[in-house]
Amino acid sequence: MSRTFLYCRVSTSGQFTENQVQEVKSAGFDVQASRVVEETISGSITAKERPGFQKLLERMESGDVLIVTKLDRLGRNAMDVRLTVEHLASAGIRVHCLALGGVDLTSAAGKMTMQVLGAVAEFERDLLIERTQQGLIRAKAEGKKLGRPEATGTTKAVFHHKALNMTQAEVAAVLKIGIATVKRHWNKA
Repeated sequence: MSRTFLYCRVSTSGQFTENQVQEVKSAGFDVQASRVVEETISGSITAKERPGFQKLLERMESGDVLIVTKLDRLGRNAMDVRLTVEHLASAGIRVHCLALGGVDLTSAAGKMTMQVLGAVAEFERDLLIERTQQGLIRAKAEGKKLGRPEATGTTKAVFHHKALNMTQAEVAAVLKIGIATVKRHWNKA
């Protein structure tokens, strides 16, 4: 008999998984509380490296169903999501994504949907990179200085304390800045 599990993930401690649990209940799924795995961890960490997801994998068996509210709960990029779904499918676990109409991602239609979404995501990422590069080229052509503004106030403060014959460590303590920052400004002309 198949069991239903729910994986809820948020990236920061200021976010909550309750909305994901409620969304699944509203969709008509009755997942036992003991089969709900909630985790606070960045999506940039691959699913196989997340402690909560690992515990989930240890508990699931062939024939079970895993529900996620959105694909990005499984991973930040299409490759990670695809590898995770393929791993689950090879273990006989079906994956349902509510944001995609509850489609089983391990089915033929689910695989096709993921391929299309992955292609669209890659296209959007390429467009973003292209627009960013064009913006940088335009800004340089307009003579704008790119990058972090120069910390002239910090340089002046370091020089002032250096003139008082203070050590670099003392200057760092007085100004409440790191020693590396003091060293960077210590010998500026």
